[in-house]
Amino acid sequence: MENQNHIYPIFDRMLGRKEKEELLGQRSVMIWFTGLSGSGKSTVAIALERELHRRGLLCRILDGDNIRSGINNNLGFSEADRIENIRRIAEVGKLFIDTGIITIAAFISPNNDIREMASAIIGKDDFLEIFVNTPLEVCEERDVKGLYAKARRGEIKNFTGISAPFEAPEHPALTLDTSKLTLEESVNRLLGLILPRVTGKTEK
Repeated sequence: MENQNHIYPIFDRMLGRKEKEELLGQRSVMIWFTGLSGSGKSTVAIALERELHRRGLLCRILDGDNIRSGINNNLGFSEADRIENIRRIAEVGKLFIDTGIITIAAFISPNNDIREMASAIIGKDDFLEIFVNTPLEVCEERDVKGLYAKARRGEIKNFTGISAPFEAPEHPALTLDTSKLTLEESVNRLLGLILPRVTGKTEK
C-alpha cells in the first residue's frame, strides 16, 4: 500500500483577520496620511513606524516613492493614473489590514473623492485619515525633491498645490501642521489616537 504520510488534509477556510490579530497581539488599522508634497507625511510616517515597532507592534509603510517604483511603475500622473495609483494602494493596504498589520500610507491623495474611494476599499472603520496641514509656503521652502521649482518653471504639469488643487479633508481623524509641531509632538499626538485602537491601552 502506498505511503500516505505525505498527504495533508486541506481545510476549507482560510484563516481570517481575527486569527492573525490574535497571533500578533494587536489590532490592525490603516493610518492614511494626506497632504502636500513636502508637508512631512513620510517623515512623520517613518517616525511613527519606529515608535510602534519599539512597542512590539508590527507595521508596514506604503509610501509614494516605494509604490511608484514597484507595483505602480506603469502609471503616470494623469487623473486616471492617479486614481488607479490610489486604488491599487488601497487594495494592497486591505491585504495588510486583513493580515493584522498596522498599515501606514503616505500619499498626497489630493481630493476627497480619491480618499473616499480608498476608505471604501479598506473599510471606513479601519481608515484613519491624518491631514498633514503644513502651509504651502513652508512645503515650497523645504522643496526637498526640487519639485516645486520644476512646477513653477512649468516642467511638471498638474502639480498639486501649484497647477492642480488640493482638497482639504472634511473630517480628518487628526490634523498635524509640521511647521508648528516638532516631529516628537506629531508622533505623540498620533500615538494618543492609535494606541488605544491597536492595543486597547492608552499611552502612559
